[in-house]
Amino acid sequence: MERRYRRKAGTAGRLAALLTALLISLPLAACGRPGQEAASPLSSAEAGTGDAEEILEDSISEPERLKLDGEDAVRVQVFAMDTYMTLTACGEGAEEAVLAGAEEVVRLDRLWSVGIEDSEISILNREGRAKVSEETAGLIRLAGEVSELSGGKLDITVYPLMVLWGFTTGEYRVPEEEEIRKTLSLVDQEAVVLETEGEETWACLAEGQGMDLGAIAKGETSARIMEIFKDHGIASGLVSLGGNVQCLGTKPSGDLWRIGLQDPENTQEIFGVLEVRDRAVITSGAYQRNFTDEETGRVYHHILDPDTGYPAESGILSATIVSENGALADALSTACYCMGPEESAACWRASGLPYEMVLMTEDGRIHVTEGLEEAFSSDRKTEVIRRD
Repeated sequence: MERRYRRKAGTAGRLAALLTALLISLPLAACGRPGQEAASPLSSAEAGTGDAEEILEDSISEPERLKLDGEDAVRVQVFAMDTYMTLTACGEGAEEAVLAGAEEVVRLDRLWSVGIEDSEISILNREGRAKVSEETAGLIRLAGEVSELSGGKLDITVYPLMVLWGFTTGEYRVPEEEEIRKTLSLVDQEAVVLETEGEETWACLAEGQGMDLGAIAKGETSARIMEIFKDHGIASGLVSLGGNVQCLGTKPSGDLWRIGLQDPENTQEIFGVLEVRDRAVITSGAYQRNFTDEETGRVYHHILDPDTGYPAESGILSATIVSENGALADALSTACYCMGPEESAACWRASGLPYEMVLMTEDGRIHVTEGLEEAFSSDRKTEVIRRD
């Protein structure tokens, strides 16, 4: 079947800031105003109403040809997982690679989105038990490992709290303490069970629980795109999925990719630059998605602490994780944001897992783990977190 792609009105150039002439990518949460959801003619709920061909046609832009370091490259934009994304690949086979990658994004969104009625996660939330793919089961297992590692600060069963606060619908509200207390009783990732029946895997939730893989799904998606790029013979590529950036190899020139880290206190600026190759660079911050209480003027963000039921107040403004494993980096960025700087450093030292961190704290200090000491640059004072 011939594939058809139509550029959505208004999407061209929305993510141009992600790839500058110097290829410094700013990991924005969305391409609307900072702190708000991206506006799009295609919402997650709407995505569940059409057939696969229509969804691809409406979600993925036409391929755009460009030059990077003098080499031919192709870029597409796609709206999925409630954000705008950009996929760029260099060299022969780039167009096929980015289109295949974009189709994979849409496919995974339809597996994991809580806003698509027939997604595996929506069925699980509705029925309490659902047959899941090995892809979904693998994410649930990894989330469980990170939850244990972080003392429960990552918990994919926080979904009922997200609903309570209105972060799933956009109908924001500050719940009463009693509402939060009751809903907190449903947040328990240890209650999630994966059962194997022959060649099938079933996920089970406790009564009243709900699951949201939003803290890990985009990281896994970027990792899958890297594999698709490799399968198409691509040696140099970059994807930006909201606050997630992952690069393949180096730039065509052989130089390292330069990834800019967005300043959470001035989202039009960056506070530092990472030079990396073959790495995911994933950031969590309160500036990415929040609302203001009209009565009090207080700002509430979407990263909820599983221990309190309220937006996390850990002393961290921005938590960036750097790893070859995109899903691990995504999960840890949320966990570290909730843990705070001291616990995050202790977790990094004790875990032995292959990741590094850049943390900005409320007092304006920047903390960088020793593996990034040479890769990170900033005009601000930086403190190095060491193993010993």
